[in-house]
Amino acid sequence: MHVTALEWGITIAVILGLFVFDFFAHVRTPHEPTFRESAFWSAVYISIALAFGGFVAWRWGSTFGGEYYAGFVTEKALSVDNLFVFLIIMTTFAVPRIYQQKVLLIGIVLALAMRGAFIAVGAAAISAFSWVFYLFGAFLIYTAFKLLRESGHEVEAEEKRDSRIVALAKRVLPTTDEYDGDKLLTRVGGRLAVTPLLLALLAIGFADLLFALDSIPAIYGLTEEPYLVFTANAFALMGLRQLYFLIGGLLDRLVYLSYGLAAILAFIGVKLVLHALHENTLPFVNGGEHVSVPEISTPVSLGVIIGVLVVATVASLIKTRGTAPQDAR
Repeated sequence: MHVTALEWGITIAVILGLFVFDFFAHVRTPHEPTFRESAFWSAVYISIALAFGGFVAWRWGSTFGGEYYAGFVTEKALSVDNLFVFLIIMTTFAVPRIYQQKVLLIGIVLALAMRGAFIAVGAAAISAFSWVFYLFGAFLIYTAFKLLRESGHEVEAEEKRDSRIVALAKRVLPTTDEYDGDKLLTRVGGRLAVTPLLLALLAIGFADLLFALDSIPAIYGLTEEPYLVFTANAFALMGLRQLYFLIGGLLDRLVYLSYGLAAILAFIGVKLVLHALHENTLPFVNGGEHVSVPEISTPVSLGVIIGVLVVATVASLIKTRGTAPQDAR
């Protein structure tokens, strides 16, 4: 797959343009989005993401189109799980509903920037060392196990992490416990101080950094093309703010989502290990020769990912049927 510098430039410009549009059209004036607004723009951004997959298939072939769709679905699923953490952070810092959009959008832009750096590092590592797939695979399997172990205790883990961030910030920065509109900094007694809104943003930024550690190896298990990795991540993050307000009250009902994500990460981890064996160059594994093992195709990967997500979602909704969704506030 050959992507020209011009195509990279246009793609990045369009993505940044969409984020700028989102800020000026929806975020600059603080307000609480309605269900209709959130649903409409979520549908718009998902449609753009799906249409881009069609463009990839037309421009570079159906194989790469399939890899993009597999990556996008995986990243979108992981992003939905991230929304639960965002909800905990917003609750912990008691962020007023009308200001949550600003925190989310800035956090999402920071997440994309951090993931861009991870994508570049991952691409360089894969290009230089084929054995990196062993590390990625092992890490994803470990992450899947960790996700299973922590399932049901996400609130406690996130609150503990948030308290550490607050303690560190208060130790090195002047802070205030009072909000000053949607300002990140304010003056208290003539001294510049950090508002709780900025503390919430720092917590979301740190959470995004941790999310990148498992999302980037996961998508590299589906495609080795940095362009597809970047665009799948960008389009998965785009519209995440609207999705937060759209399904925020339903997140508590997705009780089996973490199990589904653990299964997906473990599946991709195994896929990466098989790929690493197939491309093996390590002298202590099969004498440095390639190992004849089956490889999992992109259509199979996409089918497994979608199937697991459908089962986890349907099972969750059946399990919590009759339970009133909680207010995301």
